[in-house]
Amino acid sequence: MQWKRRRDQWLKQLPESDSLKIELYSNLSNAKLMEDCFYKELEFGTGGMRGLMGPGTNRLNIYTVRKAAYGLSMFIKDQGEQAMSRGIVIAYDSRYMSREFALEIAKTIGHQGIQVYLYEDLRPTPLLSFAVRHLRTFAGVMITASHNPPQYNGLKVYGEDGAQLPPEDADIVVDYVKQAESEFLIEVADHEQLVEEGLLTYIGDEVDQSYINALQTIQLNTTADKGDLSIVFTALHGTGTIPAQQAFSAFGFTDVVFVEEQCIPDPNFTTVKSPNPEEAAAFELAIQYGKKNHSDLLLATDPDADRLGVAVKDGKGEYILLSGNQIGAIMINYLLEQRLNAGTLPRNGVVMKTIVTTELARAIAEKYMLETLDTLTGFKFIAEKIKEFGESKEHTFLFGFEESYGFLVSDFVRDKDAIQAAVLIAEAAAFYKSQGKSLLKIITKLYEEFGYYIEETRSVTFEGKEGTEQIDRIMGSFRESFPLILGGIRVEMIEDYKIGIATELPSGMKSQIELPEADVLKYKLEDGSWVCIRPSGTEPKCKFYFAAKGKTEEEAKERLADLEDAILQGVK
Repeated sequence: MQWKRRRDQWLKQLPESDSLKIELYSNLSNAKLMEDCFYKELEFGTGGMRGLMGPGTNRLNIYTVRKAAYGLSMFIKDQGEQAMSRGIVIAYDSRYMSREFALEIAKTIGHQGIQVYLYEDLRPTPLLSFAVRHLRTFAGVMITASHNPPQYNGLKVYGEDGAQLPPEDADIVVDYVKQAESEFLIEVADHEQLVEEGLLTYIGDEVDQSYINALQTIQLNTTADKGDLSIVFTALHGTGTIPAQQAFSAFGFTDVVFVEEQCIPDPNFTTVKSPNPEEAAAFELAIQYGKKNHSDLLLATDPDADRLGVAVKDGKGEYILLSGNQIGAIMINYLLEQRLNAGTLPRNGVVMKTIVTTELARAIAEKYMLETLDTLTGFKFIAEKIKEFGESKEHTFLFGFEESYGFLVSDFVRDKDAIQAAVLIAEAAAFYKSQGKSLLKIITKLYEEFGYYIEETRSVTFEGKEGTEQIDRIMGSFRESFPLILGGIRVEMIEDYKIGIATELPSGMKSQIELPEADVLKYKLEDGSWVCIRPSGTEPKCKFYFAAKGKTEEEAKERLADLEDAILQGVK
């Protein structure tokens, strides 16, 4: 019973006045909870380390944060004096303990003689990525749990290119973390002493202004009347309000109304059930504002402002939430047509997307005779390709996105950037409005031209230790007895990214998948539809991605429903 030994060790090591010790004592009789707190250590996934806050090795607290910071500091020290002097930049969002965790990381890393830059106040993820590149630091850390519920927090680690650490570097950090004997033996420096010695420097406005200056380079059309577009923006109690205000002002948007109740950073996310712009419920207040102000466009960012949700009016004056795939398709179409008209579309330009993102993007890019490249799920894989492009000059990055509302327009940031996405989709809406078209009409036009691509993601949650084991069983079951027909359509290829092999059916011919290893299965059907299954890298969920294509919307939706029924039967 290793978890019991870990629990008892924590009870022995925690100071008497520590709130974590008090919480532990109050829950000692709950064996299931105690086991979940201590049966393992938090792990790095596709988005870094994320989890519930509280006592234990499987929770986020100052001790597990210090241990992660220690592993990162050893990784930096291993790279030499130059890496240490370049140092690290740290940002944090509006969640509980975010500021405290940021300071603990600064004190842990600073104790090792490594230069630390810390934002003086909360900032979004894209600004952290930008700051790494702007300050030329060796690494960065963002304290956030993205759009998870209030009881979660986490941290994302960035490399010197401003992208999240690739798997091989993350593995090295994890190895150093494992070498640390105990969370309670990690030494930290005194905050004031770090400041006096110049090892801790606070940053803010200068970096912000440099980001806004870079942001203005993505403007594509300065002739459309941006003052004629009415926008409602909400940060959902997160970090997006101030950078969005600066961005809209820099782009010339004057009719922007901010959802006042949600401008205030709030770790409880009081006005929403979930601070997730993928969900229609998060737009309830924005819709009220939109109807009152007769707004054309509603925009919402998640707490760390790396994801953007968009709602537009339908023909009846009601607001419809666009999917991440639809938003990406509209932006790609606008970006490529504008750059073609301006004569700035590079012939080696490339659009990037993940393997679970719509194939409509590929169809649009092919119209402009441009290539679309797929990566594994996780924006760090898109960033990794951007870095390769910069070194080889073989491709020019034009746009990258994933179905889960993450978009990147320009590579001065190397992660999802909802601020970039907000001003680009707003510019597109203003341009199309000047032509008498809405964004809803644009996506309909794209479907009519390329076919109706309909996608949906279903997530099944499995909490605790038993949940992790259940997810493993689900993945094993689909590998051992894979379907040959789904929804009445023949499966023509099975891609197993865990072993890196694609198998054609019915011939059984195998080929290598030129992507990193990952616990992902994808079934491609002969009609162009597909299904993808993978465990979430940051949440206790198994994700099922469904995509269908039809000549009409009705046909595509019917095929999609058949696929969902075929896969999800008996999963729970």
